Amino acid sequence: MRLLCFWLALIAAAPASVWAQEHTLTQVHPASENLVDPLAFVPTLDVGDLWHDVRHQKRAVEDEALAAAKRREHFFVIAPNIGSKPSTGFSVGVNGNLAFFDGDEKTTHISSVSGGLRVSQKQQVLSGVRFSVFTADDHWFIAGDNRLQWTSLNTYTLGAETLPSSAENVKYSAVRLYETAYRNVRPHLFVGGGINMSTHGDIRPGDGVLETYDQSAYVAYNTLHGFSPDSQTSAGASAGLVYDTRDNGINAQRGWLASATLRTYFNGFLGGDSTWQQLYIDVRTYRKLTTDGRHKLAFWFLSDSVLSGTAPYLDLPTTGSDGRSARGYSEGRYRGEHLAYGEVEYRGTLTPNGLLGMVVFLNTTTVDNADAGKRLFNDFAPAAGLGLRVLLNKHSRTNLTMDYGWGKEGSRGLYLGIQEAF
Repeated sequence: MRLLCFWLALIAAAPASVWAQEHTLTQVHPASENLVDPLAFVPTLDVGDLWHDVRHQKRAVEDEALAAAKRREHFFVIAPNIGSKPSTGFSVGVNGNLAFFDGDEKTTHISSVSGGLRVSQKQQVLSGVRFSVFTADDHWFIAGDNRLQWTSLNTYTLGAETLPSSAENVKYSAVRLYETAYRNVRPHLFVGGGINMSTHGDIRPGDGVLETYDQSAYVAYNTLHGFSPDSQTSAGASAGLVYDTRDNGINAQRGWLASATLRTYFNGFLGGDSTWQQLYIDVRTYRKLTTDGRHKLAFWFLSDSVLSGTAPYLDLPTTGSDGRSARGYSEGRYRGEHLAYGEVEYRGTLTPNGLLGMVVFLNTTTVDNADAGKRLFNDFAPAAGLGLRVLLNKHSRTNLTMDYGWGKEGSRGLYLGIQEAF
């Protein structure tokens, strides 16, 4: 596992010559790589087409002008969300995704807004909206991650070597508002900043565990570092860089994404409980295995670290905090002051028309526990899985995703959504 993590890190931090080569190809315009690759496979059938065919509606052949106009439309898809994973149990809900171009497709990245609402057998209500919006000609990039939840979570001691038997459940309400605006300063490069607020309130013991709550890892951490066990808030500002050469942020065929965000949280700001700093690094790249791109590999590396100060327990780096990483584990299964994560995924089409596809993935997580002397890369939490893809919209390349992942110590889960994990 150490070798795998090291290899993924090398892939993520590719030589400068590779970055320079991609940069050289795009001097004409910051978004010129959005031009369609003439060798790339173009899907011809999605769920909408299939529905029209079932209803015996003839699909008109679009001329070039109509096709150009269609690319400027808003592509909206909606799908049910039925799944089961350790943190929620069985859940049911709905997910939606809106994809659009705010400017010329040749000079503007595709934008997306996705959101959903779920209820689970553990009496959780989970809702959220994320957006990645590029204005015309990529002058601005606006990103947001907003969540409102009435939920519960198993808490563990910090580190990557914790036993399931040590879990202690807590219930709480949560609000998360992360808003960032970036300005394009050179081809593919954006610089910006934003406001970040995360609050957890009405924190209380989960059902049936009141007798052991006071001995839980959650309470012990709060006692050691002086946090209230009833509510916790982190609020502050961020500054970041984004380098994005992907041809499509919803379902990339090629290119790179590299971002670094420094967040500083302040004691007393919007109710913040402590002053601390967080550095979040996210690197992704995509490589074709065949010329047409029907088969490809996707690589993902991220790092989440508390640089200084002390973070509230529920804001510490943890598996699944973004809702996408560490398939095979529940949110919060492994937590610590520093986290590193790597994943490789094979993606392929199963049908000639592109309607069905599949993925196979392998990931690993390592976290530390400074209080216990456990360092990063001492222990790992690997996982693997496979999934099915159904093409919801061929113009935006938006998929319905259905994945099943297995982790260590019996951890497993079914994950459904719209858009790829990365």
